[in-house]
Amino acid sequence: MPEQNLTKKEKYDIDKGKKAEEVISAQKKKKTKRILMWFLVMAAISASVLGLIKLSARPSDNQSAAIIDAISSSDWIKGNKEAKTILVEYSDFQCPACAVYYPLVKKLIEDKGNSFQFTYRHFPLPQHKNAEQAAYAAEAAGKQGKFWEMHDLIFERQDDWAEAENAKDIFKEYAQSLELNIEQFNQDRDSQAVKDKVQKDYTSGLTNKVNATPTFFLNGEKIQPRSYDEFVNFIKSVNG
Repeated sequence: MPEQNLTKKEKYDIDKGKKAEEVISAQKKKKTKRILMWFLVMAAISASVLGLIKLSARPSDNQSAAIIDAISSSDWIKGNKEAKTILVEYSDFQCPACAVYYPLVKKLIEDKGNSFQFTYRHFPLPQHKNAEQAAYAAEAAGKQGKFWEMHDLIFERQDDWAEAENAKDIFKEYAQSLELNIEQFNQDRDSQAVKDKVQKDYTSGLTNKVNATPTFFLNGEKIQPRSYDEFVNFIKSVNG
């Protein structure tokens, strides 16, 4: 029917119908957009969950970390230097946990030292105010052939110097008790060579993802034994 022949009411009804169709069409478009947005959101959530699952499925640092640095002539070594089984410890002289592990490691070396070699590396934590000075003292004693003697004294008397304001003087007393040349000890303790050695160990630890002390590596794999027996079992598992 031609539009000019329509009555006003019929025109009104048609216009109203057109508007209704437009409203319905707009509503359909909005609904379609909402559905599309919902799918996009769900896809994003699924991707995030999948990512979290993958992250949680990845091995932890404790499982995957493998030591990068080879044993060098600058390392302090005990036990059988020809052994293929190598236990490396990154340690902080002021760390209470390291002091707890110290007698376990010492006994392990005494009992099983023929079957492995042990390497000590410095990892003085920033929050321990005297840890670096302790490391310097041990290195200075090492210049006179008594690294391990100083190492033992420092751990065994940790409570005496850990929070002391005169830790350097206390370490000098230890050096005197070990009958070291004190003038040489003082010079070596404050030398750049000793500081560089401690920094080298610390940097090595960072490279190997060390973030706590003590941290142990056995033939390149990070381990964390909780007792003397677990140490023994780890050594046995490697030696076969």
